[in-house]
Amino acid sequence: MQQKELTEQESLKLITEMIGKTQSHFHESGASTILWGTVISFCALVSFAQSFWNFSIGFDIWILTLVAVAPQIWIGIKEGRSRVVKTYQDSHIDTIWTVYVISIFAMLVYANIVSYTSVKLLAGDGLEIFSKNISTGEVKPYRIFPPSFSSVMMVLYAFPTLATGLITKYKPLIAGAFICYTCFVVSLFTSFTYDMLLSAIATICCWLIPGLMLRNKYLKQKKEKDV
Repeated sequence: MQQKELTEQESLKLITEMIGKTQSHFHESGASTILWGTVISFCALVSFAQSFWNFSIGFDIWILTLVAVAPQIWIGIKEGRSRVVKTYQDSHIDTIWTVYVISIFAMLVYANIVSYTSVKLLAGDGLEIFSKNISTGEVKPYRIFPPSFSSVMMVLYAFPTLATGLITKYKPLIAGAFICYTCFVVSLFTSFTYDMLLSAIATICCWLIPGLMLRNKYLKQKKEKDV
């Protein structure tokens, strides 16, 4: 059977509908940005509280970032199935965030391995570093850790956010990225305690708030389509 040829009006309508679908991909749900904005800001605030008020919850709160991988995979699969068309813009954004995830993993590996190998290398040269508590006089072995590591992480948080905001021309992401860069600059002059507070502010501004705005827009669009 021969396929029915589309009229000029039908072709224009089809093209318009496809453009509308592809333009709405980035503004699909905001679920991922809400997820990571919530998890990382919560972990940073708990770390700030433990350091500022000198208490411990008994485990590393940042383990929650590993737990959050499971819902992120589910979100990715769900949104991937509902995506009718994948544009070049979608591909570019996916690539940016894939590189970001790899970079975050690499930085975490770097922080832990460098801390361990530095002690071993110094020991091989017959050297050992100790720290002394000025108040109590207590001396104990010092664990070497990359200084201002959380500052470097804030630069990584801002990179995919700004790139995505510029590609999609979504101003809340652009503004959030610049706030994140501002927090990075301030963190260069603060201690670990306040670095954690700045990290929380950075992720709330560059992920959580834009994500909630995207979610609100998504729900409105969905409601209008269902009417």
